[in-house]
Amino acid sequence: MSIIGLLTFTNLNGVMAQNQAAATDQPATEQVEQIADSAAAPVDSAVAEQPAEAEEAPAVAEEHKSFHQVLKEKYIQGGAGWMTPVLLCLIFGMALVIERILYLNMATTNVQKLLEGIEEKVQKGDYNGAKELCRDTRGPVASIFYQGLDRIDEGLDNVEKAVTSYGGVQMARLENNLTWIGLFIALAPSFGFLGTVVGMVQAFDDIEVAGDISPTVVAGGMKVALLTTIFGLIAAIILQIFYNYILTKIESLVAQMEDGSITFMDILVKNKK
Repeated sequence: MSIIGLLTFTNLNGVMAQNQAAATDQPATEQVEQIADSAAAPVDSAVAEQPAEAEEAPAVAEEHKSFHQVLKEKYIQGGAGWMTPVLLCLIFGMALVIERILYLNMATTNVQKLLEGIEEKVQKGDYNGAKELCRDTRGPVASIFYQGLDRIDEGLDNVEKAVTSYGGVQMARLENNLTWIGLFIALAPSFGFLGTVVGMVQAFDDIEVAGDISPTVVAGGMKVALLTTIFGLIAAIILQIFYNYILTKIESLVAQMEDGSITFMDILVKNKK
C-alpha cells in the first residue's frame, strides 16, 4: 500500500509538472515572435532589456518548483546509493505499520457487550450458545473466552489456566512485526549517518585534489553529505511516531483482555452449577 501511494503521488506530480511546462512554453513562443517582429529596434534598448529578463527567468523557474520536484532534487544531490536504503526503510516500515494498525483496529472489541451476552447465556446454562457468541465475535478477547468456555466441563481451575495461557498467545500476536518496525527505525538514521561520513571523506578528497580549501568545495560537499542524515532522521521520526501509537494501542487491548478475563471468571464462578 505504501509503494502504491508513492507511485500515485509521483504520477500526479509528474502530470502537474507537464501542465506547468506546457503553460510556460506558450509565453516563451510569444516572446520569440515579439523579438522577431522588433528586430529593427535599436540595439541599446535590446541590450538593456536582456539583464532584466535574465533576472526574472530564475525567479519564475523557482516559483513553479513543486514540493515533489524539490524533494527529487535533494534526493539526487544526496546520492541514490545512500538515499535509496533510507527510502526503502521508510517504505517497508510504513507497510508494517499499516498492517499492524489495521490488525489492531480489527482486534478491538466491545468487551462489556460481549460479557453481558455471555453472562445471559451462562445463567440459562447455554454454554454452547455462549461459545457460539464468542466464535461470531472477532478479536483476541472473544478467542480467550471461547477457550475458557470450551473447557468448562474440566473444572474452573482448567478454565483459568486456559484463559491465562491463551492470553499470552494473543499478546504475542498483537506484538507481531514490532521488532521489524524497530529495526527500520534504527536502520534509517544509521544509513543516513553512514552516507554523511562517506560524503565528508569525499569532500576532503576533493579538497586534497584541488590543493586549496575552497569555500565552494567545502560547502558543497558538506551539504550533500548532510542530506542523507536529514532524510534518515525524517524517516526515523515518522516511523517512531506510528510505533508509539501502536504500542499504546497494544497496551489498551492488553488491559481490556486482563480486565475482561477477570470479569469472565467471576461470571463462571457465580453461575457454575
